[in-house]
Amino acid sequence: MTDLMPASGSFGPDRIHRLPVRVYYEDTDFSGIVYHARYLHFFERGRTESLRAIGIHHSELAAADEPLAFAVRRMNVEFEKAARVDDVLVVETLYRPQKGARLMIDQRIRRGPETIAGAQVQAVCIDGTGRAKRPPRSMAERWASFVLPADADWPSV
Repeated sequence: MTDLMPASGSFGPDRIHRLPVRVYYEDTDFSGIVYHARYLHFFERGRTESLRAIGIHHSELAAADEPLAFAVRRMNVEFEKAARVDDVLVVETLYRPQKGARLMIDQRIRRGPETIAGAQVQAVCIDGTGRAKRPPRSMAERWASFVLPADADWPSV
């Protein structure tokens, strides 16, 4: 048997990380439409897998001599269309320039060319006591080449 790995998505030359996800029955409400809170799960998977693609792993951050983690401080979500059971969606994650301990992240969930939902996320790097802390220089340098310039818009699809 070969080693199986879960889907991790990848970054494109446009600096967008794309993670394919399928909508399962458990993601839906009684009508077969994705339950609104499940979109938060899809967004979280996109952020986690994009960081993993950069080489930043939550388990390693937590196990470090000076443990770090990320916490969502603010999230604005716009629901555009409904997704349904068996839909194949793509979670797109785009990093904006950081501000101190804050990571600025834009995300959207697409079904083909349609935007299903979009989110603007502000995450904060925190230490083991829960206090905001600037990410180490080595971490900031890892994601620097994946950050879209502050004045740039989402690249076209």
